[in-house]
Amino acid sequence: MNVNEILDTFVAHYGEGSSGNAPSRVQWQRILDRDSNKPFALINFFKFNETAKYSDDKEPSVSGDVAFQRYADVSIPSMQNAGGEFLLVAPFAGSFLGDDQDWDLVAIGKYPNQQAFLNLYGNKDYMQAFVHRSAAVARQSVLVTEM
Repeated sequence: MNVNEILDTFVAHYGEGSSGNAPSRVQWQRILDRDSNKPFALINFFKFNETAKYSDDKEPSVSGDVAFQRYADVSIPSMQNAGGEFLLVAPFAGSFLGDDQDWDLVAIGKYPNQQAFLNLYGNKDYMQAFVHRSAAVARQSVLVTEM
């Protein structure tokens, strides 16, 4: 698949990014424009919905953290199978410097190269589980770092 096909596939599945629950096309492009052999990490900050917000009514009412656990049950082994690893998954404990922030969870995922990242986001099980992440999360911030 070429870069445009990858972008089209990811945007079609994950969305345009306007809801804040998925990257925008420009943000996907930023990852794809990186040196494909260079490792990187994503630092994720999550604030959960009190009650998960599924787009359909097929899922029973659960808390955001329960919905996120459904996502994590698939995403953690999928990431490992893709070649990535989590360096940290932990409750947010507060701010030390700068403005106080309010998050529930911090996760740092490391990718040895671009292909590992693409393997994860292109994995069918991961793609299906992403609905739980979207339902669980009220807001999030995901930062890209060089390794």
